[in-house]
Amino acid sequence: MVIRMKVLIVGSGGREHAIATSVAKSTKVDKIYCAPGNAGIGQIAECVPIGAMEFDKLVAFAKENAIDLTIVGMDDPLVGGLVDEMEAAGLRVFGPRKNAAILEGSKAFSKDLMKKYNIPTAAYETFDDPQAALTYLETVDMPIVLKADGLALGKGVLICNTLEEAKAGVKEIMEDKKFGTAGNRMVVEEFMTGREVSVLSFVDGKTIQIMSSAQDHKRAKDGDKGLNTGGMGNFSPSPFYTEEVDEFCKKYIYQATVDAMAAEGRPFKGVIFFGLMLTPKGPRVLEYNARFGDPEAQVVLPRMKNDIIDVVEACIDGTLDQIDLQFEDNAAVCVILASDGYPVSYEKGFVIEGLENFEGKEGYYCFHAGTKLTDKGIVTNGGRVLGVTATGTDLKEARANAYEATKWVNFENKYMRTDIGKAIDEV
Repeated sequence: MVIRMKVLIVGSGGREHAIATSVAKSTKVDKIYCAPGNAGIGQIAECVPIGAMEFDKLVAFAKENAIDLTIVGMDDPLVGGLVDEMEAAGLRVFGPRKNAAILEGSKAFSKDLMKKYNIPTAAYETFDDPQAALTYLETVDMPIVLKADGLALGKGVLICNTLEEAKAGVKEIMEDKKFGTAGNRMVVEEFMTGREVSVLSFVDGKTIQIMSSAQDHKRAKDGDKGLNTGGMGNFSPSPFYTEEVDEFCKKYIYQATVDAMAAEGRPFKGVIFFGLMLTPKGPRVLEYNARFGDPEAQVVLPRMKNDIIDVVEACIDGTLDQIDLQFEDNAAVCVILASDGYPVSYEKGFVIEGLENFEGKEGYYCFHAGTKLTDKGIVTNGGRVLGVTATGTDLKEARANAYEATKWVNFENKYMRTDIGKAIDEV
């Protein structure tokens, strides 16, 4: 095995910054590259100007620079088949192949898989024709959930409280193509109630190892109001993910999903993200993602005790059963600092001040999501700009630490939710 490795990370967000931060801790890694990266990642890795979907350029770069391991962070290149292309070129790469990444790439596929293998999920129907969807909606109870079949940056889900809203949603997804080709097909799903919990896992094709639980906040505004976003904050572990829930999911969901994918001739190697709803009837799968969540990675990876390279290599080699996956007995909270107006419209290019306040502070992280290095310094370059993460002995302490740390950094247009992790007060 290579002892001093060169690692390439594909992606440009807070998730990839969290991955790069974990990789930088490894004693086995000598050099980190990131394509295309961002200003924060550039402080611990060499950023290369290659887009995540420029497969030929990524393969050529990995070969020319003798990259020992590539970690694909983003969903689009996974669903598009980057892993297959890298493997075909003889490169070592972490992530699911195209035929396994369909678990995230098509909601219709994942729902059909769950139905076939009796994995608990919401009742649903799938439609290619908007007229058929409208006819079906006349027969169901409200509220109802509409999901664009393909990738939509975490935003292709509409919760409709009335028939009128649902009809407007069909038009938005399937006719107006608000989410592009992701809306060529649509899943209409039973509305479930309960708490949402995110559970990340490492998978090697046959063995699954569960990471610590987390809980996301998708809505833009306090009190879970406003539009769906890519995530406004997160905390880990979730106090609602009890031992009882864990036992149920291990018995009926986690291994069942890995076995189902193997049985379909689509062995999954990489990270499976389970989006769960803890309903009155028990846990149900809301969705699968085929990679680390964002911002789930920003609260889960800082708590992982293992060398991430050991775990990633075990997934590739099919030896995950030999890894003792461990997490700190603490908690982490991430608060996203966004550009005001996100996720609709917002200005970019504002100078970010105070980033140096995080240097050398144990248990505090400032993960860059939408930033760029310019001659003016580091500036805002996206809707979600920074993920301020802090750890603590418990969730309340971690939450207090994270919100205190949000004061250390400033930029014009700065916006954040003030209630991330507030649900823990109810426990």
